[in-house]
Amino acid sequence: MRGSDRSMAIMGSEVRIERLTRFLFNAPSWPASIIILVVLGLAIDAAGLKLGELRFLGTVAFTLPAIAAFILTRPLIALQGRPMTWNRSALLALSCTLFGVILTLTGVVFSPALLPLFYAIALGLIFSLRLVVLVAIADYRPSRMLVPAGLQSLAGAALGTLLFPPFFPLLAIALLLVFGAGAYLFIWAIDRPLYRAFHIRGLEFLNAFLAHLTDGSRGLEDFFRAIGEEVTVPQVTLFFRREGGRGLVFTVPMVHPGPMGEIGGGNLPRCMQEAFEEMVMVPHGAATHDFNLVSEQEIRKLTGAVQASREGLRYTQKASQSRRFSSGTVSVLAQAFGDTLLLVTTRSPERTEDLDFNIGMTIMAEGHRVYRQVAFIDAHNCLAGEITYVHPATRQAMEYMQACNQAFDELPRQPQEMLQMGMAHVSVPFTREQGFGDQGLQLAVIRAGKQATAYLLFDGNNISPGARETTRDFLLRWVDEAEVMSTDSHVVNTISGRNPVGLNVPVGEILPFVEEAVVMALQDMRPAEVSGSMAWCEDVVIFGSHRISQVASTVNTVLLFIPLLSAGILLFAFLLSILLYLAIG
Repeated sequence: MRGSDRSMAIMGSEVRIERLTRFLFNAPSWPASIIILVVLGLAIDAAGLKLGELRFLGTVAFTLPAIAAFILTRPLIALQGRPMTWNRSALLALSCTLFGVILTLTGVVFSPALLPLFYAIALGLIFSLRLVVLVAIADYRPSRMLVPAGLQSLAGAALGTLLFPPFFPLLAIALLLVFGAGAYLFIWAIDRPLYRAFHIRGLEFLNAFLAHLTDGSRGLEDFFRAIGEEVTVPQVTLFFRREGGRGLVFTVPMVHPGPMGEIGGGNLPRCMQEAFEEMVMVPHGAATHDFNLVSEQEIRKLTGAVQASREGLRYTQKASQSRRFSSGTVSVLAQAFGDTLLLVTTRSPERTEDLDFNIGMTIMAEGHRVYRQVAFIDAHNCLAGEITYVHPATRQAMEYMQACNQAFDELPRQPQEMLQMGMAHVSVPFTREQGFGDQGLQLAVIRAGKQATAYLLFDGNNISPGARETTRDFLLRWVDEAEVMSTDSHVVNTISGRNPVGLNVPVGEILPFVEEAVVMALQDMRPAEVSGSMAWCEDVVIFGSHRISQVASTVNTVLLFIPLLSAGILLFAFLLSILLYLAIG
């Protein structure tokens, strides 16, 4: 498979998983669900009286069992230390009741004499549905969910003795066993592939994911650690210091700030800031989702290595003027600081997304022929179309390398001049849901001789198409050259990866804060000195090579067979139900 085809296959799997998030929603308030249950029961009662059929069928057979299940489910699950809300309990009871009503009334359409059979089948179906749902949202172990799952059906079977012939309890219990066995088989079948491939349980993962969404639990990190692998990654840092002014740590991690929210490295920029007294800017290096940190604890390994790398550094007061180089769709803003070269790359207005780790390493290694340290940055500033990666040997990868090679050939000939630096950190009134992380926006202005270059960093996951150009043109009113970057922080993404800066907040509403930052930075200008270092961050646990694509492929295979599997199990259970009815009735 060619590199581009492989990339599309991998990302296609991940996109299909992402689309499943449209099925996630907040449960309605429990009083609303209870009101619907009561009204539904009364409506069935009224219809039964009009038709001369069983009295109070709706209230006795459906409303009362559902209310009993609503009241008891949450306490029973809470006794086992698992999460369950009243809203979810009520919605589950209502949903199962609706399925039960539809199935029961279907039997009445064929013959009123079949009402006991179809109601018993409905109780079995309700039991199996509740078991699967509770295993998914509360506790992945079916044995612990048997009693909470059986509440509604057992209450229905008990109350059904008031409405149906004497054989009904025996039939109901038999069908509960049939449908319960089917639910067990279904749970085992969807859980087994992930366990065999990665030794993780898919439903336990789903429990942890929902716990993260509802109460911020970090249980997901245990799963990521189970599939993770240890790596050693470089991290190039520029340390700026100034007399009488705050310093700046401009550091480029070669890991990915994901996968989502506070999980893993999702809030990497803020965690890096907490480890230093200086202002810390954390642009995005060359790393895909394979390089997501498995937990926030791994960030300490990065900060520790960077702190250690600053010992014994030799500082310089000079820097070259910045220059821009291009090849095809790739543009590179390059600036040298003594023996350290800073490269900020972008393809905007073409799609600018994650670059494979090996592309960054290759470019850095090539740059070492003229510079001791090379800081390679993916500006990550144009989220256009489907999310995708740039892989080695592709046309885009070659354009990145060719543009950077121009910088390696030409920038060493340029003289370095006295350095001044000013900076600003501006908090913005926008939330994570609006695309902004905790660090807001940060800006550093570097003046080498008579040229001023602005490096603006948004704490967010990419930038909407066109917003980079609008913001850069705005900055060029004050400076000679500029680039706009994003941290790629996934703290702004709880589920989906599409929440770029400029999507939910128009760029026009962001520019006043950009103006505040650049004015503040220019007023803060003072002589500075700088030194670069490269830290080797060892034993960092990341997701692992191609783990995302492997998990995505496994999950999508399971999803493909779920409809057929569930249909087969239900059909077999229905046929067995009819045979049991003929034998018992």
